[in-house]
Amino acid sequence: MKTKHQFIKINGVNIFYRDAGPLDAPVLVLLHGYPTSSHMFRNLIHNLSDKFRLIAPDYPGYGRSEQPPIADFSYTFANYSVIVNALLDELGIGKFSLYLMDYGAPVGWRIASAAPERVQTIIVQNGCAYEEGLETFWDPFKAYWADRNDKAAEDQLKTFHSPDGLKWQYTHGVPDPLVISPDNWEIDLRHLERGENGQIQLDLFYDYRTNVVLYPQWQQYLRESNPEMLIVYGKNDYIFPVGGAEAYKKDVKNLEYHLFDAGHFALESVGDEIADKIRDFLERKVL
Repeated sequence: MKTKHQFIKINGVNIFYRDAGPLDAPVLVLLHGYPTSSHMFRNLIHNLSDKFRLIAPDYPGYGRSEQPPIADFSYTFANYSVIVNALLDELGIGKFSLYLMDYGAPVGWRIASAAPERVQTIIVQNGCAYEEGLETFWDPFKAYWADRNDKAAEDQLKTFHSPDGLKWQYTHGVPDPLVISPDNWEIDLRHLERGENGQIQLDLFYDYRTNVVLYPQWQQYLRESNPEMLIVYGKNDYIFPVGGAEAYKKDVKNLEYHLFDAGHFALESVGDEIADKIRDFLERKVL
């Protein structure tokens, strides 16, 4: 079914979101990662919207959503989860499945652990809830968390949203980088080049430490609520390496686990294969 590209005012912020599929179908909420937007889900939405309703918002400061001034808005993962929750409430969505990728993982884990009864299933694609998933890539982040005035760490973090840094995130670990469209990082640059956005990214890099503190709480949620869960993971990811995917096996009993020969943005190179796994999973669990 055709995707609708819409804006809605949530807590005073104009939020862009993609919406496709039958209104009465089971809902899958797609939560994007850094440094991208709901654009990363465009093909997945097309592949699944015949039987499922797909909702994919852009966080404030990303994609086409409004970027309020830093002085007027709290750019934190906790606040992003509030925005997504309010969006779902505004759309009248009571129960849903979650697709958690990169930044979408800490946003989604907050939502799921706060209201387990609303979550039907969880799909994780290169998103973390375990310190095993925070390897060498995270060293400058950890230095920044320890000392926000660490100029060397800050300078290294800034390279991640430079043009070359963006391209690397999409192409690293991909067997054939030529299958990755450069439109991806060029579209990301559109929002990253907005005024104050560089500082927003640094603020979120620093705020990521608040997610790590909550890992034990989210792991307890997984043990106690035991959600039906699907992992579809790019096994060559340097940002969230496969050890973070393996760690879910410690706490999730109802787990289906699939690795792909892909990098961080696995949907860009093995999107059809991932869509097939998701379709099979959701057809068995929520239809």
